[in-house]
Amino acid sequence: MNRLFGTGKPKAPKPTLDDAIASTEARVSAFDVRIKRFEGELAGFRDKMQKMRDGPGKDAIKKRAMAVLRQKKMCEAQRDQLMQQSFNMESAILATENIKNTMTTMQAMQDANKTMKKQYKNVDIDKIYEMQDDMEELLEQANEVQELMGRSYNLPDDIDEHDLEAELDALGDDLNFEEDVPSYLNDAMPAMPELLPEAPQGPTQQTADSRPGDLARAEPALRM
Repeated sequence: MNRLFGTGKPKAPKPTLDDAIASTEARVSAFDVRIKRFEGELAGFRDKMQKMRDGPGKDAIKKRAMAVLRQKKMCEAQRDQLMQQSFNMESAILATENIKNTMTTMQAMQDANKTMKKQYKNVDIDKIYEMQDDMEELLEQANEVQELMGRSYNLPDDIDEHDLEAELDALGDDLNFEEDVPSYLNDAMPAMPELLPEAPQGPTQQTADSRPGDLARAEPALRM
């Protein structure tokens, strides 16, 4: 059958926005090249007209320059149109990508919502409350066991705080006597000598005419 009727030509892939943008940018580049060439020609015409005097020759060059300038303006207008088309296509691509991202996000959120609903169906709030109550009761029992295990034995229960303070004060009075001096040092220290009696009133100093005999008689009186 293929020999009789042949085979159809394969269909070319449909152009995409990326392909259209690439083609448009290539055309823009071509217009840029032409515009640069026109600018070079205009610069040459300007230099020639500056060196020439007014006359038919200068007018002919001016007409040629005006024609080149019109072509340059037309190329710039077409280039600007192509650049705007490229910008519009890029905006369309960006909008399409944003829509795709939005749809992907919405689908992910819907899937997450379905999963959460399925999971919450297996959650019983009443059981959670019961578990919390049981946990609180167990903690109270644990605290009670700790208090029982830490109970003290063989201690009187009727101890008064005032009695304890009074006993502590009395103990402090008993411990306040000569705490800094050991007892063996007190026993070994000799007795301090008694103070001498006060000297009699009156002149006590020896005058210049006193004699040694008078001092000898006065010495026993002082020892009394």
